[in-house]
Amino acid sequence: MIVCSCNVLSDGAVRACLQDGPACPRTPAQVYACLGCSPKCGRCARTIRSIMQKALDEAGHSCSSACASSCTLVKVQTAEEGIAA
Repeated sequence: MIVCSCNVLSDGAVRACLQDGPACPRTPAQVYACLGCSPKCGRCARTIRSIMQKALDEAGHSCSSACASSCTLVKVQTAEEGIAA
């Protein structure tokens, strides 16, 4: 399904760029950059954030306090933090 009509991004494309490792995007703005575009109207940021959180939940990822400082999958940015990285 298309989640961003401005950039024609699908939910599958968003999920595809969410991989383990240091390059894993943690904000919607980083997802846009990973996919070679930038936010336009911003209405899809909440949906992208939801997809990101669901992907983390499905992966069952939870950091111990020892790894939290270096983990690339610690937490997805919240709505209050905005869409800019």
